[in-house]
Amino acid sequence: KLFKGTVRKEDRSLMNVPFITGNEELDAKFVKEAKEAGFENLKGHRTVGGMRASIYNAMPIEGVEKLVEFMKKFEAENA
Repeated sequence: KLFKGTVRKEDRSLMNVPFITGNEELDAKFVKEAKEAGFENLKGHRTVGGMRASIYNAMPIEGVEKLVEFMKKFEAENA
């Protein structure tokens, strides 16, 4: 798997999902390509890096499904 969570399972949030690829250049490529695909604000916190998907109540399930689809495509092309 290309993407890895950055928070211990027992401490994970249901609304904010931080993750990394393990490679800062690949993280930057993911953020850039995600933005080009219409996904906004996926860049992680400036002190932590990586990415963070915020999926609050206003985010429809279709948006989450599209992000997962994009992540799978990115993984297939970059793993």
